[in-house]
Amino acid sequence: MSKRVVVTGMGTVNPVGNSVHEYWDGLIAGKSGIDTLTHFTDEKIPSQIAGEVTGVDFSEYVDRKEVKKTDRYILLAMAAAQEALQDSKLLESAPDMERVGTIIGSGIGGIDTLETNHSNLLNKGARRVSPFLIPMMIADMASGFVSMKYGLKGPNYCVVSACASSSHSIGDGFMALRAGMMDACLVGGAEAAISRLSYAGFASMKALSTRNESPQKASSPFDRKRDGFVMGEGSGVLVIETLEHALQRGAPIYAELTGYGATGDAHHLSSPAPNGEGAVRSMNMALRTAECAPEDIDYINAHGTSTPMNDKNETAAIKTTFGDHAYDLSVSSTKSMTGHLLGASGAIELIASIQAIREGIIPPTINYEDPDEGLDLDYTPNTANKRTVRRVMSNSFGFGGHNASLIVEAFRE
Repeated sequence: MSKRVVVTGMGTVNPVGNSVHEYWDGLIAGKSGIDTLTHFTDEKIPSQIAGEVTGVDFSEYVDRKEVKKTDRYILLAMAAAQEALQDSKLLESAPDMERVGTIIGSGIGGIDTLETNHSNLLNKGARRVSPFLIPMMIADMASGFVSMKYGLKGPNYCVVSACASSSHSIGDGFMALRAGMMDACLVGGAEAAISRLSYAGFASMKALSTRNESPQKASSPFDRKRDGFVMGEGSGVLVIETLEHALQRGAPIYAELTGYGATGDAHHLSSPAPNGEGAVRSMNMALRTAECAPEDIDYINAHGTSTPMNDKNETAAIKTTFGDHAYDLSVSSTKSMTGHLLGASGAIELIASIQAIREGIIPPTINYEDPDEGLDLDYTPNTANKRTVRRVMSNSFGFGGHNASLIVEAFRE
């Protein structure tokens, strides 16, 4: 018999807030974390806006001497992981560390470190390449750092599936807990890809918004004026554990994780399958795993990237999956406020989904001003909406045709 899995801790640093409390307050207030880009300067790159994390002293999470030797995406993960662990009180319960895992995904990893050291190689020679290049750069190191700091000796790895990375990481942890491989696991994602190289690459694909004159309006999912996503950075980490383990140690239980779907489009490098066919299969798989009907879902935290193709195809996929109930659902894209955190987006969006259940509030899609033809669902335009929320589906889709859907619901003993 599969074990039940619950969420007992959450932590985040992202453009809207540097804690779960600050993040949630910002979301329901419709606060945009997007502004003019400051991480680098290059006027030749057409997108000059970003959702950047500010106001974090990373020496609170890593020894001050180690901060410069550690890539930013790892530091962001360390900050989120510390909040999640403190929130869950897991380490205070003296768990069997061999049965506590760490699965923290990243779509890109330490690209800023790679870019800096490649420049050193070309301009100053091989001896000026940092000996810390490889451990700073590789995408699994956020998970490794968290595991080492806290002595977590269970399964420890990273999922890399572009913008679905953290949702797949959460799904992997969920399935391993259900199967009895672990008692608890830190899951989520981290991303710090606001670099000149990654911006140049995404800009060459014409994937980024170029509405530089109005940064806070630039991310506008489902709106007719949407012209691309806005890059964000940050991390989201959750503590999930078996219900038995959580009850045994008297842990706070915020919600129950019940559904997971993962599919492949087998269609195109960057464009979704027509009408969101792969997303439909992912959502249906999550519903089957959760043993619930489409009508049981109250809210969908959409992938909602603010790109013409995603928003059109995700809306079509929701209509196919949910039928008439699609028009009774609340839908929103919190990327309208955070920007797109790539491999970390699914984790911070699941945190928002859990908060929607706990507080009975749907966070809005801000900048929704000009409805587009065929995009006619309730996208919770501009203002948070109070509603009883029992079950939420959170969607994440990534380049390469990676689809992930998670279902979380109010905990009932």
